[in-house]
Amino acid sequence: MLTEIRIESLGAIRAATAEFGRGLTVLTGETGTGKTMVVTGLHLLGGARADANRVRSGADRAMVEGRFSTDELDEIAAATAQELLEASGADRDEDGSIIALRSVGRDGRSRAYLGGRSVPAKSLSAFTAGLLTLHGQNDQLRLLRPDEQRGALDRFAGVTATLEDYRKLRDSWLAARRDLSERRDRARDLAQEADRLTFALDEIDAVDPQPGEDDALTTDIRRLSELDTLRAAAADARAALMGADDADFPADQRSATALLGRAKTALEATGDTALSALADQLGGALTAIGDAATELGGYLADLPADAGALENKLARQAELRTLTRKYAADIDAVLDWAGQARERLAQLDVSDEAVGALQQRVARLAEEVAAAAVQLSEARRGAAPALAEAITAELTGLAMTDAEFTVSVGPQPAADHDPTALTLPSGAVVAAGTDGVDQVEFGFTAHRGTTVLPLAKSASGGELSRVMLALEVVLATATSRSAGTTMVFDEVDAGVGGRAAVQIGRRLARLARTHQVIVVTHLPQVAAYADVHLTVEGAGADGASGVRRLGDEERVAELARMLAGLGESDSGRAHARELLDAARNGGADP
Repeated sequence: MLTEIRIESLGAIRAATAEFGRGLTVLTGETGTGKTMVVTGLHLLGGARADANRVRSGADRAMVEGRFSTDELDEIAAATAQELLEASGADRDEDGSIIALRSVGRDGRSRAYLGGRSVPAKSLSAFTAGLLTLHGQNDQLRLLRPDEQRGALDRFAGVTATLEDYRKLRDSWLAARRDLSERRDRARDLAQEADRLTFALDEIDAVDPQPGEDDALTTDIRRLSELDTLRAAAADARAALMGADDADFPADQRSATALLGRAKTALEATGDTALSALADQLGGALTAIGDAATELGGYLADLPADAGALENKLARQAELRTLTRKYAADIDAVLDWAGQARERLAQLDVSDEAVGALQQRVARLAEEVAAAAVQLSEARRGAAPALAEAITAELTGLAMTDAEFTVSVGPQPAADHDPTALTLPSGAVVAAGTDGVDQVEFGFTAHRGTTVLPLAKSASGGELSRVMLALEVVLATATSRSAGTTMVFDEVDAGVGGRAAVQIGRRLARLARTHQVIVVTHLPQVAAYADVHLTVEGAGADGASGVRRLGDEERVAELARMLAGLGESDSGRAHARELLDAARNGGADP
């Protein structure tokens, strides 16, 4: 639910704030004061394209800020909104509401914010899509599109899960078909690719490289190349520490351990405390020298005695370099490449057995897609008469007692060479689109007994407005998913008046029982049903407009003005009071 909107420098509005409550809110005002700018602002919060021409003259940028509450959403819609908030890193305000903001610069650049975080306009749109439903004159025209009509029927029929199952099966079927077609059309190329991969994998397997082996070999080869030098250095160091083990070591050179041992003994013999402490330090040094000598002995023992080990490692290094020269920069990357090659090779099986198995999979998936499409079609055909009947009844209540509304569902024939052609169990060949295999068409006639024509060819602007309102009322009654959301109507009553206008007001009031409804209207018959009446009015010589909430007496004056420009006359006020009383007494009852 939208609880508040703040607009700055948008069109005729310099700065305005409006608070919204539950039920029906109407916005009225003289032509040119900027009523539609409120709806334009909501469109911006909905992620609509930013238009720099909407920025008020003299301002650098326009800004729209909306405060939304998710308390009244159903469990699924509330969870979806929370997921979007968490994904954007957005925060709720102290009262649990969420602030959405959109700004448009004079240079055309736009910025969007959600819960205090900068987000892409698409993220803002995804969040507000579950909270706002906007209906303007352009939205009425969208109702003429076949995909919009199919979507409305699907909402009424409640086939969301069925449609999703169909789409998943369709995607799998088309992917399998593409795979089969590729194997058939490129059999020779694929076979050659398989041969190349097989040769490469055989070469790699023959060498059998191990992870990190190339780096380990480099280290070993460097050591073996300096084997004599390393052995002499280690042996001399060990002899200096522990004494010579062979006759070649000069006898006049004494080991470090012998000299340290002698010094330690001399210090300990004095009995002096200070010298005894130094003797302890020498004892630690002797231990460290002993450990180092032991490690040097191990190092010498590990050095290869056979000089041929170097040749073996050089030969192994040459084998590995053959692989790194052909397939990747190092052995680890070669092993990664081999893993990917094995996966690709598994997909390139062009044997008769593999192609046959894939053909069977395509056929099985085609049957499953066809079954899902039939299930979806049956659900649509089953719901179509009920939707048509409900809308016709609503149109009767909207002063169109002779109108007839129909919903037809038929197969979508497949064109020649259609890659999505699907054969149904009935034998019909249809186009399997993303939304099923059906064509859905709304039909309408204003006079029962005359030929029902497609809605696009038979409804005037005023009639189309009432059809759209009737559809929204029916869908709101049939589905609870959108309860708690905000529905915005911009001049949905265009082209109507008299009794029809009264009925539109009553229907909007009834819709407001389960939804927050915001309406921009010129009709006093509609405005009289409002729970909250806002007016957009000029606020000074500069032509700026503001939004103000009307009290009871102010509503009477505004309705009188809307009736015939008689806001200050007694007769106008009397007529306005009569209209208000009729709305209050009649309420939203049909």
